[in-house]
Amino acid sequence: MSEKTLTRMDLSEAVFRDVGLSRNESAQLVESVLQHISDALVAGETVKISSFGTFSVRDKGQRIGRNPKTGEEVPISPRRVISFRPSHIMKQRVAGAAGPD
Repeated sequence: MSEKTLTRMDLSEAVFRDVGLSRNESAQLVESVLQHISDALVAGETVKISSFGTFSVRDKGQRIGRNPKTGEEVPISPRRVISFRPSHIMKQRVAGAAGPD
């Protein structure tokens, strides 16, 4: 597995190289796209990016968890969580890129 992490700066640089916008415009474009995705998720909307995957928000109810060190039962409060479901195309691309360990 690679230890590299793709950052906002990397995305901005890719837009700069591939699209030809200025570095500043590229950074603004990436920020705008990420902000739109974030705003949609905060509003409870599903974000579907074709050939990539679907981001959605779901509510998890209250439940009882257990502290693994002490075994003590601890209540876990209800919360909203983001889930990502990759498209079948993305699953195939990732599976095809898997190399030997």
